[in-house]
Amino acid sequence: MTRLIRPAAALAAGLAMWAAFPPSNLWFLAVVSLGVLAVVIGTGDCRVRDGALAGLLFGAGFYVPLLPWIGEYVGPLPWLALAAALAAYTALFGAMAAVSMRLPLPPLWFALTWVLVEVLRSSFPFGGFPWGRTAFSQADGPLLPLASLVGATGLTFGVALFGASVAWVFVLGFRAWRRGPRPATEEHRAVSAGVVTAVVTVLLALSAPLLAILVTPGSLDRVLSPTTTRVAVVQGNVPRLGLDFNAQRRAVLDYHVRETMHLAQDIARGRTPAPDVVVWPENASDISPLDNPDAAAEIEAAAKAVKAPIVLGTIVAGPDGTPRNTVLVWDPTQGIVDRYDKHIIQPFGEYLPWRGFFRLFSSYADLAGDFRPGSGPSVVRIPAKSGPVVAGVATCWEIAFDRAARASVEQGAQVLIVPTNNATFGRSAMTYQQLAMSQVRAVEHGRTVLVAATSGVSAIIAPDGTITARTEVFTPAVLADKVPLRTERTVATRLGGIPTVVLCIAAVAAFLFALATHTKFSRNPLRGTAGQTDEAKELDE
Repeated sequence: MTRLIRPAAALAAGLAMWAAFPPSNLWFLAVVSLGVLAVVIGTGDCRVRDGALAGLLFGAGFYVPLLPWIGEYVGPLPWLALAAALAAYTALFGAMAAVSMRLPLPPLWFALTWVLVEVLRSSFPFGGFPWGRTAFSQADGPLLPLASLVGATGLTFGVALFGASVAWVFVLGFRAWRRGPRPATEEHRAVSAGVVTAVVTVLLALSAPLLAILVTPGSLDRVLSPTTTRVAVVQGNVPRLGLDFNAQRRAVLDYHVRETMHLAQDIARGRTPAPDVVVWPENASDISPLDNPDAAAEIEAAAKAVKAPIVLGTIVAGPDGTPRNTVLVWDPTQGIVDRYDKHIIQPFGEYLPWRGFFRLFSSYADLAGDFRPGSGPSVVRIPAKSGPVVAGVATCWEIAFDRAARASVEQGAQVLIVPTNNATFGRSAMTYQQLAMSQVRAVEHGRTVLVAATSGVSAIIAPDGTITARTEVFTPAVLADKVPLRTERTVATRLGGIPTVVLCIAAVAAFLFALATHTKFSRNPLRGTAGQTDEAKELDE
């Protein structure tokens, strides 16, 4: 592989990874992308700096087109700065993979290293940036059921291993064809191992739902005869787009009250069954009903009109006077009966780290909030007419983090609610990328997910990841349906963070072993070795 082909292929692979994500949703390109990257780093004489450059170019090709919504109203600097920072992580991946893939079975070490670096950038700095995790490209793909067994991290590993294994088989098969009918026992074993790995990955994914039922006592009965509740998700819309969204607070509240009143009229006329629970989005009432009697009166009137509790997003002051991004449960007869304060708040949006420093680079810096994270349970209890409902809450940004949804289910959540406000990102791909995350979480934990967005896209997502109902963007709408309430925990929920820890430890161990044993002349059949033929050397180059 020439020095020009390698970087060009890495950049093209990054672009292919971007196309795997919404709104394109070409999930199979994630497999192709990582397969190409594995070939770029794992074949020929790929030095550490070559691997780092390949990773950097891959990251540029992926993150730059993935994240333009970051700069929708604040200009390109934050968007490009973030893309560059994330590309630095893929450069780190390329450098590490160039070392680890010198070991036998290079697709395995490629996939483990990919997971390790993805976990790192999803955790550090400022809590990490999990957007663009490989698992979130698979909302429509056949590998998605893996999430119910090994979680989102395991799904990422499966995609990377599958892509690298297929590429490995292709490269070795091509070499065998070029070489002609001569003995190559080692390469035949390598091809066989690659084929087996790829086939097992696919079969495991396809059989994941059955395996989940077999290992979860009583789950089959609950799937066939589930406990259900009726829900209504209200999308009120906003008057205008942009960063002045918060100046429209009363109008946004009025819009959500209006749509809820329309729902009450449809119920009274028999057009829509009466819901047990009504869900409003994040920031549906930025005017705190705890401090503003007018806002409280509007919400109470809406709850009484539909005769059901309303779960709504608002902003309230914490004990120290700083704001909290809060979800309230408002019962038509009892008022506020439960509350959730957002646990994982968004840097550069809900708060600004190093405010004095970043103020030097953008006049928009001071538009970032000064929110504080909440504490307490990750669930709210809703006194629904059909019986109490325990709902897990992952507000907007939180759904990208494994621990948010998992904590809810571990605390007894029967359904997951994702209140979100995407109005400040216009008509960008951001809302569709976030929707894909919710689909992955539905499968990961076997729960219905209710996505309530101020301006769209709102959706009802079944436990198998299927979107059963959804809205259009910037359109007032109400989604109503009967959804299952589940209490059993998937294998992924019960394993928790164990797969992530195991995969990361294995990746670090492989990297250190490769360094310690100086595996420059390993018997990796994808690389040149001390005794390879001139023909094979030419192919590598």
